[in-house]
Amino acid sequence: MNKTIQTVESAAAGSAFLIEDVYPAIDGGRFPVKRIAGDRVEVWADVYRDGDAVVRAALIWRPEQERDWRHEPMTHHGNDRWSGAFTPVEPGQYVYAIEAWTDEYATWSHAVLRKQRAGADISLDAIEGAGLLTKAHGAQAAAAIIVRQCEDYLQTGDVTSLLATELGDAMAESQSRPDLTRSQPFPLMIDRDRARFGAWYQMMPRSQSRIAGQHGTLRDCIARVPDIAAMGFDVLYFTPIHPIGRSRRKGRNNAPVATDGEPGSPYAIGAAEGGHDALHPDLGTIEDFRALVATCLEYGLELALDFAVQCSPDHPWLAQHPEWFKWRPDRSVRTADGPYSDIVIPDFSSVDRIGLWNAFRDAVLFWIDHGVTIFAIDNHDTAPLAFWDWLIRDIRRRHPEVILFSKTFARPKLMQGLAKLGFAQSFSYFPWRTSRWELEQYFGELTRYPARDFYRPNLFVNTPDLLPYHLQGGEGWAFKSRVALAATLSGSYGVYSGFELLEHEAIPGREEYLDSEKYQIKQRDWDKAGNIKSYIAELNRIRHDNAALQQTANLRFLDAEDGETIAFVKEAAEPANIVLVVIALSGHVREFWLPLGDVTVDASGQRHHVTTLENLITGEQSRIEWGGIKLRIDPDRDPALLFRCLA
Repeated sequence: MNKTIQTVESAAAGSAFLIEDVYPAIDGGRFPVKRIAGDRVEVWADVYRDGDAVVRAALIWRPEQERDWRHEPMTHHGNDRWSGAFTPVEPGQYVYAIEAWTDEYATWSHAVLRKQRAGADISLDAIEGAGLLTKAHGAQAAAAIIVRQCEDYLQTGDVTSLLATELGDAMAESQSRPDLTRSQPFPLMIDRDRARFGAWYQMMPRSQSRIAGQHGTLRDCIARVPDIAAMGFDVLYFTPIHPIGRSRRKGRNNAPVATDGEPGSPYAIGAAEGGHDALHPDLGTIEDFRALVATCLEYGLELALDFAVQCSPDHPWLAQHPEWFKWRPDRSVRTADGPYSDIVIPDFSSVDRIGLWNAFRDAVLFWIDHGVTIFAIDNHDTAPLAFWDWLIRDIRRRHPEVILFSKTFARPKLMQGLAKLGFAQSFSYFPWRTSRWELEQYFGELTRYPARDFYRPNLFVNTPDLLPYHLQGGEGWAFKSRVALAATLSGSYGVYSGFELLEHEAIPGREEYLDSEKYQIKQRDWDKAGNIKSYIAELNRIRHDNAALQQTANLRFLDAEDGETIAFVKEAAEPANIVLVVIALSGHVREFWLPLGDVTVDASGQRHHVTTLENLITGEQSRIEWGGIKLRIDPDRDPALLFRCLA
């Protein structure tokens, strides 16, 4: 067996310090930690060396594209544990590391003071200390202090001049650091706040016409913006808006063959009119698109686009770049299987994969140039992880403000792996977590380290592909309960249009909409009786008014006596805000005791037990007695109770 032989010279030249157990770090620094611009990034690490020399440590950081490091001091907390913090103010890619070195002057001064207290002779030590001062090279102000104190000692022989407090500060920044040790760099992704907080409203643009059977336009979408903004949404999210293929077009309810006039699935992207950088001609023009973006901004909304790396058999690329696709022996293109036979998966490992990868990247850049800053990336399984890694880094390098949302339901580790690569948000398994223990277990995983540092869940209650079984009864309390859970458990959540109208007709035995508008044009009465638009608007108002609900990680579950009720508190530090949420998970009226345990509130920098709960809807205040409160929930009226905690 071969062994590496280490010489005395190589061993002696090694680092004097060990820097270990760095937090936060994802997989040892392989993937970036995620934070929000303007937030404090706190870093901890074990930093130590042999002996009793005085150790110093600093946290260094910089934007990835820059060369110069910025420095922040680290604080020792005992047992060789150190911490420091810095605050990036702009979105982008960053790196941070830790430096450690021996403070020779402080080591000397501590030893001299010990000898002085013991009454030992320190004359030689004083000469050694003066020698340290002569080697220092600092800025002008520090150098002046060092020179002055050194001259005082040489004139008086009094070691006190070498022990002055201001001299210690000057030497800390001026003395040489021959054993300076730097850790490996750790990547950091800084996003703007929309990556952490936002309410999304997804809709099918072609279904926005008020005239039955008529294809909607972008102008029809513009007309709907005020209604969506009035419900308090932050993001208007479109399904694909590109030309739709005609070959293998699907019919109503995913029928294998479409009849004349059926529009097909918008996810079968590409036709003679264009591909991923083209608008469906029935939607309007690029000028209409710009007008839509402007209207959204006017109402405080951002526009998000579905972006799927797949094609219809009629996509222009098949004729222009046949090498980008896989072909069968009969020279027909290989399509996807089963329910997705109307799409073609490009060959991401083709001989011209560089051209294919760049083409998809350029399509994203096209829409960014037209005002889109959020993309929901669909069907990740159709492309390799290396492609997503490259695409995210390339887009973020050019446009750090862009948010990429990993819109996939896949195996848990694949979803986590995609998040690690840099997707700012990810779908979750929330639609299938319905019981209290399931929700507590799942969100316990998402809010623990390390998942909380790279995985930001966006909780959609329904999608064009998904009508969960628990909504198929059409019960108003169930729709309210699920949207309240999504809106309060996570900083980001979304609904697919029709949810506010309690749409619930499903294909029997399946979690899919009957007569799904994925395959047909649909018109609705958006003010239909029984809608819950005002309920959603109130939830979104409360979210905007309470910083605790604008994040996901700081979440703690409480032990409500009623097993079909879930209770939790969320806390924001800046501004100080704690919200208590209690939500019924079944439809019957219940009364129960909710212990608040050791829940405390920050008041003027001190923690105090909660004394009062303020109802965030009614404003009514209730006193806490015996460490808890008795609550009553009538789900038919409102399955959720939301309180601000007061001391």
